[in-house]
Amino acid sequence: MTRLLFSLVVIGAALAGRAEAQPLLSDNAQFIKRCLYAAAGIHRVPPAVLVVLLNVEGGSLGHVSPNTNATVDIGPMQVNQIWIPQVAAHWHATPSATFVALRDNFCANVEAGAWILRQGLDEAHGDFWQGVGYYHSHDPEYKASYLQSVLKQVLRLRAAAEKSLGASQSIAAPPGQGVTLQPGAP
Repeated sequence: MTRLLFSLVVIGAALAGRAEAQPLLSDNAQFIKRCLYAAAGIHRVPPAVLVVLLNVEGGSLGHVSPNTNATVDIGPMQVNQIWIPQVAAHWHATPSATFVALRDNFCANVEAGAWILRQGLDEAHGDFWQGVGYYHSHDPEYKASYLQSVLKQVLRLRAAAEKSLGASQSIAAPPGQGVTLQPGAP
């Protein structure tokens, strides 16, 4: 396991929260957590990766972001409009209903993002980071840049998780495990 993968496990544990912290989560945070875990479970993706992608994408509910290639990205997971026909078929919905759900429904947007991520992971035939890169692009340069953004978010969220756990429960990777910056490297 690479240090980066270990960090994702740590983020997942922090996302799950300790039992005594659960009642402190707001209703909104509980709703978000349930959506993330449901989408992750359905599509067999790590919930921590969805959190990382949400942070990398930086979208928001109700927002549509124009791209330089004349497409738009929709909602929190920034689902590109080119996915609307496939997501609509996956949901057995119309393209217009799919667009509205992606834009205005957090759980629907995260479920679609998790489904798209699963498509990329399956296409990558076991190469986890290649599959994560496919969430953004198949172009090698765009994919590499995206994976660098993913790494930055993993490290930022890992540091936040360490801070929230406190210095007494410091997180360390197993000896000899370094951070891998190359997509597809062990």
